[in-house]
Amino acid sequence: MLDVLGLEPDEERVYRALIGRPDTTAALLSDQLALSHAPVDQALSRLVECGLATRSADARFTAAPPAMALGALIGRRRDELRTAEQALVTFAEEHRAAMTGSSITDLIEVVTGVDAIRHRFLQVQQAARTQVRSFITAPFVALPPDENTAEPMALGRGVHFRAVLDREVLAEPGIVQDAIESLRNGVELRVADHVPMKLVLADADLGLVPLAVTPAGEPGAVLLHRSGLLDALDALFETVWRTAQPLRLSGTEGESEAITEVGPEGPTELDRRILALLLAGLTDLSAATQLGLSARTLHRRLRHLMDLAGVRTRMQLGAHAVRAGWLERSGL
Repeated sequence: MLDVLGLEPDEERVYRALIGRPDTTAALLSDQLALSHAPVDQALSRLVECGLATRSADARFTAAPPAMALGALIGRRRDELRTAEQALVTFAEEHRAAMTGSSITDLIEVVTGVDAIRHRFLQVQQAARTQVRSFITAPFVALPPDENTAEPMALGRGVHFRAVLDREVLAEPGIVQDAIESLRNGVELRVADHVPMKLVLADADLGLVPLAVTPAGEPGAVLLHRSGLLDALDALFETVWRTAQPLRLSGTEGESEAITEVGPEGPTELDRRILALLLAGLTDLSAATQLGLSARTLHRRLRHLMDLAGVRTRMQLGAHAVRAGWLERSGL
């Protein structure tokens, strides 16, 4: 746990032992931890050097208060990260200046293989300072959305995420729950009848475009630096984004009780999810599968909603749901 602060595993073990056993000796710690004397002595020396422990004149050791000692280390690490961030900005500007007038081979990097594409995909998001935009299509070649570990970290830094999903993606297993989680975290999602390609853009500086499988059977991709081609992809994303339909879903853990209610005065959360998926273009079977329902249950809910809205057709129900703000009431 404390490796992020520069401590080795043995040093962390010794420090934890010291917290529960103040004013102890290296020999006693060695017996308690079943470690030889050499690594314990080395760990204690390092802890004293870092200010995490004190050594008395008779060679007895006591842990420094964690709130004070670890707080100081965390503060120093924050300062180091701020310095690194400032250096990153400087290096990025120098890189942009150097790339001006560069050859095509400097502006385009070919990436081959699932592991390499996954690595670049995460890197592009980690490099973003203000926004990440993406086109999401099926199948997922390198990394499914629920394994995108870079997204929550970037969101934590204040990076804004927008994504356009190909309508067929909504039929992929688990994608609805993943979309609900993303929406809850502040990601903006829209759905289009057809998304032209897979794409991820970091600010206006980097773009990753997965390509078809190579003749050797491996997937490929190109990483684009700032250029006219990247500007064109930027414009393409914004054009598709403007015409795509916002995706509105909601849901929280442990709401099964609310989901099964009939809701005589208005739609329940389950009703809103059914409407959102059907309005996004999913078939009855796909929507039922995504929500863990039988087709019969989905049809019963739709009939209840049509009676509630006083309409006869699904088209009329969709129009009524939009006019009545049923989808907006989900809180998203």
